[in-house]
Amino acid sequence: MAMQVGSAGGDDEEQLNNTINTTPLVDVMLVLLIIFLITVPVITETVKLDLPIEQNIPLMTKPENITIAVNRDGEIFWGTERMPDIETLVNRLKVEALKEPQPEVHIRGDQEVRYESVGRVVVACQRAGIFKVGFITEPPAGVGG
Repeated sequence: MAMQVGSAGGDDEEQLNNTINTTPLVDVMLVLLIIFLITVPVITETVKLDLPIEQNIPLMTKPENITIAVNRDGEIFWGTERMPDIETLVNRLKVEALKEPQPEVHIRGDQEVRYESVGRVVVACQRAGIFKVGFITEPPAGVGG
């Protein structure tokens, strides 16, 4: 007793449908489109205000902030004093971290320096307990007053 599931060759009674039915996809997309058309006007409504116009003025470095420079060779400088190793930097940062209010550390990295060298300074700040670390960059030409 055998059972035959498909046609045996020459019968063209049932052909496979090779096309994708896109009707459900179009239905879902239309529903999403309607939802977005209804919700976008609600989101964009705001109170009419005249906001102040302000130029982006670079902040001046306070004397109590710590400036650490990393040159293209990976050498680390505290102001203009070269740090012999990373442990010396961490120990010095630990002393500064105890001050109240805690000073900010500004890192100036040469454009050609490897990221690893700047990363070591960031890790040293983290190990010392410094909370505010920033990076000093040059503004693009033509920006400013």
